[in-house]
Amino acid sequence: MPNLQLTKPSADTVAVVGELTRDSLTNESLLNQLLENAQSVLYFDLSEVSRVDTAGLAWLIHSLGKLKQQDVRLELKNVPDQLQNLMALGQVSNLFE
Repeated sequence: MPNLQLTKPSADTVAVVGELTRDSLTNESLLNQLLENAQSVLYFDLSEVSRVDTAGLAWLIHSLGKLKQQDVRLELKNVPDQLQNLMALGQVSNLFE
């Protein structure tokens, strides 16, 4: 089973490590814990993402929606080429600008 880890190295950053795929996105409660007490901006650092698929992109869009409900802006850092391509194909790049 693919491995995905979410850690919070600082108050405003969530580090996403491993595969951001359909098989790895099974623990919604982990994300909920990391999003608690988020400030006005939260950064997802994707520098350690090794693989991403459309489910991973959907998860990012879902996270964006949850944060908007809390008046928190989500910004992506170090976006891998594979995710940039998926965002372009899905015409959703502008959601994260």
